[in-house]
Amino acid sequence: MKRFLIADDHEAVRSGLRAVLEQRADWEVVAEANDGSKALAEAVAKQPHVAIVDFSMPRMTGVEVARRIREYRLPTEVLIFTVHNSDLLAQQAFEAGARAFVLKSDANRLLLAAVEALLAHKPFCTESCTSELDELSSGDRDRLSPRERLVVKLIAEGYSNKSIGAILNLSVKTAEAHRAAAMRKLDIHSTAGLVRYAVRARLLEA
Repeated sequence: MKRFLIADDHEAVRSGLRAVLEQRADWEVVAEANDGSKALAEAVAKQPHVAIVDFSMPRMTGVEVARRIREYRLPTEVLIFTVHNSDLLAQQAFEAGARAFVLKSDANRLLLAAVEALLAHKPFCTESCTSELDELSSGDRDRLSPRERLVVKLIAEGYSNKSIGAILNLSVKTAEAHRAAAMRKLDIHSTAGLVRYAVRARLLEA
């Protein structure tokens, strides 16, 4: 049985997510929380397989919940669920230890796919997360977008461009474009170089 935690300060959202998840016979929502502090307490107590956590909650943000779950070394994958389509927020989420980022507007199409990816311990990023290849900071060539960081991480883990596209809901051509953009920004010219960068940047620990 796969166990889930749902954390959102709106009861209607929690009810809707519960209804979607419990359509699967072997999926069970074992805890709910209406603020970040309670979400963390429930994660510690119940240790669910997946925590679906809203970014904007009282007492503690979803990103901080993800960070604390990682610090506590809980066996819980975190999905940040938000209305905010922000490159910076997505980057913060992944750096904090979340492994999936889904916009609430994409939930009907992508939520189950994101959950299934997390259950397989694979990252997932909503289609609307970002498709731009621009740097987050124009003066910092090493500053990759959230999706580019994921692409580099997956390359270092041995995934092909085709597999990366499937994991991140991208075409192979777009996955290749993100790879090329990352290599250009980092001034790296080989897969081995990307792997060395991923190790130095601790991307493989996320």
